[in-house]
Amino acid sequence: MRFTTGLLVLLLLSVSAVAQEPPPVAPVETPPPFDQWLKELRREAVARGIRPETIGAALDGLEPVERILERDRTQAEFVLDLDAYLARRLTRATVRTAARLHGEHRSLLAAVGRKYGVQPRIVTAIWGLESNFGRFAGVRPTIPTLATLAYDPRRSTLFRRELFSALEILDRGDIEPERLKGSWAGALGQPQFMPSSYLKYAQDFDGDGRRDIWSSRADVFASIAYYLQQHGWTGGERWGREVRVPRAAREEIAALPRRTEGCRAVRTMTVPMDLREWSALGLRTASGAALPRAEMSASLIAAGTRYYLGYRNYEALLQYNCSHSYALSIALLADRIP
Repeated sequence: MRFTTGLLVLLLLSVSAVAQEPPPVAPVETPPPFDQWLKELRREAVARGIRPETIGAALDGLEPVERILERDRTQAEFVLDLDAYLARRLTRATVRTAARLHGEHRSLLAAVGRKYGVQPRIVTAIWGLESNFGRFAGVRPTIPTLATLAYDPRRSTLFRRELFSALEILDRGDIEPERLKGSWAGALGQPQFMPSSYLKYAQDFDGDGRRDIWSSRADVFASIAYYLQQHGWTGGERWGREVRVPRAAREEIAALPRRTEGCRAVRTMTVPMDLREWSALGLRTASGAALPRAEMSASLIAAGTRYYLGYRNYEALLQYNCSHSYALSIALLADRIP
C-alpha cells in the first residue's frame, strides 16, 4: 500500500478473536449430522486426556446455537477513518473513567508492572477498551458457542481447536462450567482471551490457585501484562508517537518499502528505520520538536489525517489485536492517563 497525500487508511472494525488475524476461510463442506459430529468430538476429547466427567458436564445435551451462526455470518463490515474512530472510542467520559480507575488500582497495577515490565497505563487502557473497565466479561456460555462455530464448516479447524482448549480449562478446574462465559466468538473474560490464549497467558496473580480473568482484577491485570511481555513488550520504552510529516517528504516516504511479514496491519507499515533517518526526512514530533536522538528503529503508520511512528512496543499491541484503530486507541488512551 502506498501512502499518498491525504490518504485515509480505512480501518476494518471487527470483533475477531483477540490477538489473531483470522485465517483464510476454507471452502465450505457439508458437515455430518450434529450428533454424529459430537460423538466423534467426544472420542477425540478422550484421546486428548480430558476426563470423562468433564466431557459429560460440558457436552451432554449440547445443540448448535443458530443465533451464534447468524451473528457470525452477519458481522458488520463498515469503515471509519481513524479520526472518526478515535472520536467514538476515546470520549471524555472514557478518559475520565480510565484516569479514575487507574488511580483506584494504582498499587495493584504498579505491582503488576514491576513483575511483568509493562507500564500500568497500558494495562489500564486495554482493560478499559476490552471490558469497559470490568463491566463486560462475556455473557454467552462458551462451550455451546465454540461447538456451534466448530461445527460450522467455514472455520471449523480454528474453532475446534479453541473448543478443546475450553474443555481443558474446565478439566483443570480453573472455572466451573456454568461460569465459563464469553463473547459470541468465544473470547473469555475481561481481557477477552480466546481459550488457547487463556491456557498460555492467563495468570494467577492473587495467589488463590485459579486464573480468574472473569472477576479477579489482579488476575486480569497480570494476564494482560504477561500477554504483552510474551509478545515483545519492553519495559521503560514508549509505544511510539504522533509525528508531523512535511509535504516535501511525502512522495519520498510513499516510495519506501512496506513490511512483507506479519498481520494485515503490520504489512501497511513501512520497513523500520532509525529515528535519525526519519529526522533526516524532516519528521518532527506532533508539537513540532525534533525527534529524540535515540538509536531506535520505528515504522511509519499513516492513519486518517495523522502519521505515527510505531516502535517495537506498538507491534506488541498489534499482537493483541491486529488493527491500527485498536492499537492506536490503546496507546493514545494510555497517554492521556495522568
